[in-house]
Amino acid sequence: MRPILTASLCAAAFTAIAGSALAKPTPAAKPFAGHELSPQAKISMAAAEAIALKARPGKITDKELEKEGGGSGLRYSFDVKASGVTYEIGVDARTGKVLENAKEGPHPD
Repeated sequence: MRPILTASLCAAAFTAIAGSALAKPTPAAKPFAGHELSPQAKISMAAAEAIALKARPGKITDKELEKEGGGSGLRYSFDVKASGVTYEIGVDARTGKVLENAKEGPHPD
């Protein structure tokens, strides 16, 4: 009886170890596009999201930090879906000013 119990315990331990080694790790939260520019921004992504949603209530479907003309030259850009329509909201990353609040065109960036 002892050899069977030992064999069963060894098999269970091996299965647990092998299973945990083969399990996929939980992916880390993917940083937003342009996150490497964050040190140049004066306001955070979270603050910019709040500003964008105040300007255009809806659901943010895409976000990025980019260098682009207008304002200080560094902006957070959000795609916000509201009532089935997608809008592009641009928020200056240094001042928090809304730079753009327009319906997304047929050829989005």
